[in-house]
This record gives sequence, C-alpha cells and structure tokens, in this order.
Amino acid sequence: MITEAFDSQSPAIIEPAVSESAPRADACILTFSWQIEQFVLKNYPCQRVGSFWFATGETPVYLIEYKGKKFGFFKTYVGVPACVGTVEDSRSVLRTDKYVVFGGAGCLNKEIAHGKVMVPTAAYRDEGASYHYAPASDWITVKNAETVARFMAQNGIPYVPGKTWTTDAFYRETRAQFEKRKAAGCVSVEMECAALQALCDFRKLNLYMFFTSGDLLDAPQWDERKKDGQIVGTQHDAGHFDIAIELARYISEQA
Repeated sequence: MITEAFDSQSPAIIEPAVSESAPRADACILTFSWQIEQFVLKNYPCQRVGSFWFATGETPVYLIEYKGKKFGFFKTYVGVPACVGTVEDSRSVLRTDKYVVFGGAGCLNKEIAHGKVMVPTAAYRDEGASYHYAPASDWITVKNAETVARFMAQNGIPYVPGKTWTTDAFYRETRAQFEKRKAAGCVSVEMECAALQALCDFRKLNLYMFFTSGDLLDAPQWDERKKDGQIVGTQHDAGHFDIAIELARYISEQA
C-alpha cells in the first residue's frame, strides 16, 4: 500500500545529481505559469545558468540579480511527480536551500475573494509522491508558513492562512471529499504542496509557498471566477511574481 512506501533504510537506485560547482543563489523561485516566465524574462536581468531535461523538453534555469541578492528562477510543471522532479534536478544546476513556490489554487471558502493570497499551514496528503519522502500521515506541516505570513503582514499584503488539500486527481474532487476537507480546515486545493514539503524535509531544504485564490468549489456549481482572457487576479498575474521575489529577498535576509 502507498502508506507503506517510505523507505529510509535502503539506498535509492537513482540519486539526483547535485553539483557543488554550480552557481550559488540566495533562494530559488518557481512559477507554474508560462506567462509569468515570459514576463520575468522581459522585465528582469536574467542570466541563463543551465538547464535540465525531461522527455517533455528542456527546463532552462536562470539567475536574477535583485537588490543585492541572487535568485534562481525557473518554470516548473503542474502536478506532484514532475514538480518534485524539477526541484530535485534543479540542484544539478543551482545551489540553494531555499525554494519560493507560488501558483494558483482552488478555493474552498466562498468568503475568500478571487485573487487573494492564501498561505498554506498544513497539507492533506491526497497524492502519492509525499509517501516516498516522509512516513505515512494524513497531514504534513508546512514548516515556514509563519515566516511567509509574517512577510505578508509586514508588507501589507492581505492574505488568508489555512490548511490545503493536495490532490493528484483534480477531476476526482468529489462533493463529499470537498465537504470533508473544508470541515477539516482546508481553504485551498492544489496539486503540489504536500509533496514539495515532504521533499524539502527529506533533503533538508526550506519551502516557502503561497497561492492565488482561483476557482471556487464552495458553491452549488463549480465557479471559475474569471472571464475569458483575464490575467489580473489569476495564477498568471505578474504581480504575484513581485510578491515572490520580495519574499525571496526577505527570507535571504533572515538567514
């Protein structure tokens, strides 16, 4: 069973490459949005420092100098296995122990406005990858949630803290499961948080994560809550990269 998958006693058959000669970054920022990737490449001084490959193609990795700091940046994939894989592989190109990850999430509470920032405090493990990085449990604590929340508060960014539901089957988010997760305190549903936190715990890395409140599940019918072509207030809103890079600077200065 998947709950018996964690094995800390025997070596992995394939270990991810880690380069000690790779350039050092104060933190690394991940986006899921191709539109934000294009925005960053056009509006920030990005130096391409390497790449890694999946069967789907090449993932370029960039270094951004910003206010006296150096931050890695790349576009990852939606979904647990590929997203976790990019973080593992990024360590062959860049050296850092801090990952700032942001993206869109479904909203489980109709009181939370579309486009508002949500900060996950714990993740329900309704996926598979986390069980290979951490012992079985229903929940995993998002360790740096208080740091992210403190940054939001100090910078006057409205945010909502709460638990999140990480699933790898978004077309199987049933009404009964939604009711259980909402009753347990989840304010969001997404596809990566639990596994990313488990990975970072296992590799002794630090994860700093926030979401953009997107489509609404807390309604009689699913509500996408955006117009065709809308960017502002969605996961493609470049303003959320501005939050991410300032968060990266904030955590690098706390170290």
